[in-house]
Amino acid sequence: MSQAAENLSIADIAAYMADVGRRARAASRALAAADTQAKNHALHAIADDLQANRATLIAENRKDLDAGAAKGLDSALLDRLELNDARIDSMIEGLRQVATLPDPIGEIFDMKYRPSGIQVGRMRVPLGVVGIIYESRPNVTADAAALCLKSGNATVLRGGSEAFHSNQAIAAGIARGLQAAGLPSDAVQVVATTDRAAVGAMISMPEYVDVIIPRGGKGLIERISAEARVPVIKHLDGICHVYIDDEADPQKAFDVAFNAKTQRYGTCNTMETLLVNATVADDILPLLADAYVEKGVELRGCTNSCAILGNRCTAATETDWDTEYLAPILSIRVVDDLDAAIEHINTHSSQHTESIVTENITKARRFLREVDSSSVMVNASTRFADGFEYGLGAEIGISTDKFHVRGPVGLEGLTSVKFIVLGDGHIRR
Repeated sequence: MSQAAENLSIADIAAYMADVGRRARAASRALAAADTQAKNHALHAIADDLQANRATLIAENRKDLDAGAAKGLDSALLDRLELNDARIDSMIEGLRQVATLPDPIGEIFDMKYRPSGIQVGRMRVPLGVVGIIYESRPNVTADAAALCLKSGNATVLRGGSEAFHSNQAIAAGIARGLQAAGLPSDAVQVVATTDRAAVGAMISMPEYVDVIIPRGGKGLIERISAEARVPVIKHLDGICHVYIDDEADPQKAFDVAFNAKTQRYGTCNTMETLLVNATVADDILPLLADAYVEKGVELRGCTNSCAILGNRCTAATETDWDTEYLAPILSIRVVDDLDAAIEHINTHSSQHTESIVTENITKARRFLREVDSSSVMVNASTRFADGFEYGLGAEIGISTDKFHVRGPVGLEGLTSVKFIVLGDGHIRR
């Protein structure tokens, strides 16, 4: 099927995607009715298949690596693209871990008696069909399939063209695992064409696709957000802040601010701007600057920051406050007080993750209440904004939207709820 789809003309792409959508919708109904045992059986069967076909995965991935090298992809992109034994082990372990997570589907909660005698509550249900558009990393194919499967959703996956052979090989293993568990193989479909028109068709099929989740660069996400006729769960940037208050413990402030920037540079929950209260800036900034510079971090600061740090810091521009560097670069601003810090964050943040370091509980509560981001922290590194660290087991991404899910999107984030009513022949008077 993949070869046939790959050879489709542009005129036929819409028809191909509509067929994918119809099959996904039919499979979603069967999957919504599947019990936990069947879904877990499928997850373990997929893991077993990937293990048994490890050599095939590596061989197909080699085709993508060779093609990427021939196209001039840089070493970082080729590294993200590679499937080696360790990464296949990680995919297999991820599938088995998702199988151990509690099944959210069918959970009934908030049951209450009404004056009429009926009981009203809510039940957790799948979203239906989830479309996921992503780039580079082929392991996302297995990770996304696992989360959608466990949450009772059919999924249509469109990976990047650079990982085409890898994704198709993983898709074949997923299909065999679903069949072994008695579930429809159409519950997980990987789009079998690299034509960009497939993306346009996929985001324009609300009759078949209930939600789109884009994972990739800013350009991809902006395009999907602008053109989609299907609801989108997204985040554009991770412009995260740490604010060091004048009542911060100095050691906590140093540890949090250093870790939030340097633990990893290329992640969406890495701190990009450090805010420091003017009262403590002369004491804490030189210590942090020495540590940052030793790690190779370039510092860009406001006028007061540069005055304190001298040649260790260059002048920041207005653009710096709105930039997600994903690199060893940090912007620093000295602020007068908590009000100024909150104002800066709510003006320049991408509403991803912010943290305050303070020993004043009243200020901490204000920060939690007034900062408008998907994760807000007290005395903790922004690097904790992650599904695994939050106890979700795994995540499909981190949403900075406000509907219908915000923050790390785990199994529960891939569900909706419906009201249920229990009566015993009750009629409305």
